[in-house]
Amino acid sequence: MASMAAVTTALPFTGPFLLAPMEGVTEPCFRDLVLERNHPHELGGAFTEFVRVSDAPIPVRVLAKHLGDRRHPMPVGLQLMGSDPLALGQTASNAVEAGAPLIDLNFGCPSKGALAGCAGSALLDDPPRIEAIVRSVVRAAPGVVVTAKIRAGGRDDLRLEDLARAAEAGGASLLTVHCRTRLEAYRDTADWGRLERAVAAVSIPVCGNGGVATHGDLERLIERTGCRFAMVGRAALGNPWIFSGRAVGRAEAAGFLLDYVVALRARAGATPRGAAGRVKQLLGHWTAGELVGADRRSWLMETDPERLFERLRRAQQPGSLAS
Repeated sequence: MASMAAVTTALPFTGPFLLAPMEGVTEPCFRDLVLERNHPHELGGAFTEFVRVSDAPIPVRVLAKHLGDRRHPMPVGLQLMGSDPLALGQTASNAVEAGAPLIDLNFGCPSKGALAGCAGSALLDDPPRIEAIVRSVVRAAPGVVVTAKIRAGGRDDLRLEDLARAAEAGGASLLTVHCRTRLEAYRDTADWGRLERAVAAVSIPVCGNGGVATHGDLERLIERTGCRFAMVGRAALGNPWIFSGRAVGRAEAAGFLLDYVVALRARAGATPRGAAGRVKQLLGHWTAGELVGADRRSWLMETDPERLFERLRRAQQPGSLAS
C-alpha cells in the first residue's frame, strides 16, 4: 500500500535539534525550562514523556496535563505508547482535542514494562503491526502530524529497513531512529551507520537519535548521516544548553536547577525531598557550567534537601567557587 504521508500537515519544528521524550524527565517543569533557554532556530521542538495506552483510550484531561499549560514557539509533541491500534487511534483523537500539535508513537522503549505489555520496542519484531498502528493514528488525527520513533531493531539490526518502511507506509511524516537495538538498550556504543541506512530506505525525513554528547555531535550527526533532524536525550539532562552550544557559567547552571526546584514545588506539588530527588537525577549527568566535577558523588549523597538547595544557592552567587 502506498504511503499516507503525503496527506499530513507539514512538520511544525522550528529548528533541526529536538529534545527527546524521556520517562520521568520531560514533564512540563523540566521541558519548559529547556525550551525557554534555547532559541527556536536551534531547539526545534520537544516531546512529552510517553503516555501508556492499554485497552482504553486516555481522556482529554490527562493528555492536556502531559502537554502542560504553557506554549512556546517550538511545538511539543505528545508521545503515545501502546499496541492496540483502536485504543491508540481513539487516544490520538482525544490528543487533537487536547491541543497536541503533533503525535509521536513510541516503538523504542526497551523497559521490562513495555516488553511485558507488547508495546514499545516489543513491536520491533512485528513491522506489519507498526504499520497498522501508525495508520490507525493517522486516520484518527487528520491534519495533525504523526511521527514514529523506532530503534534499529530488536536483537539485531537486520530488519531496520523493514521497520522504517512500515512506519512510512502507515503514514508517518517523520521517522526518528534511535541507533541502538533493543538489546543494546542505552549502552555507550552508537552506530550512526544505521541512521544512514534508514535515510536511504524511506522518502520521509529522518531524525537521528543516539551517541550525542555535545552540540558539535548534533551537527556532525546531521552532516554524516543525511538525517534532517537530530535528537538528544541524556546529554540534555547534563546540559540544557546543548541545543545552542552556548557555554554557561557556574551561577547560571545552578540557577537552572534552582528554577527547576521552584517549578516542581509550585506546579507539580513536589515535596522538598521529591524535588531534591529530581535535581539529583540531573546532577548524575550534569556537565554545564563546571558546577559538578570530581565532587559529583558529594552532590548525589546529600540526604538533606535544604542543604542541597543551599549549596546550589551558594553556587549561584556571582564569582562563587563554593562547593
